Amino acid sequence: MAFYNRIGNLVRQNLTNSALSNGRVESISMLNAVRFMSTKLFVGGLSFGTDDQSLRDAFASFGDVVEARVITDRDTGRSRGFGFVNFDNDEAASTALSSMDGQELQGRSIRVSYANDRPSVGFRGGFGGGGYRGNDGGDGY
Repeated sequence: MAFYNRIGNLVRQNLTNSALSNGRVESISMLNAVRFMSTKLFVGGLSFGTDDQSLRDAFASFGDVVEARVITDRDTGRSRGFGFVNFDNDEAASTALSSMDGQELQGRSIRVSYANDRPSVGFRGGFGGGGYRGNDGGDGY
């Protein structure tokens, strides 16, 4: 993770220097896009009793929390044990990550890292989206 942070900092410095020396506005908008990507944190190992508000309260001391969300099971409504906290700036997210990773929250040691966007899944074809297909010719399914 430190490697990715260092790469992000180098890209930011490069874009900022480019914008200052060339006077291009495109570089500044790219810089804002890079910053937005690093403001969302993944929080794992949450207690099943942790809700959105208690997650927000735990991270609010590090900066303005735009959103705090505990992910729940769609069928039972019970917490899945992880969530996301989104800050308004990357400095607050970075401080929260380094301060909260490995700390205890409601009796559980939590893991905090930068959130990665879920890869988009393209159209796979077929009918109905999966399930058991039986033995259809020895391809392992």
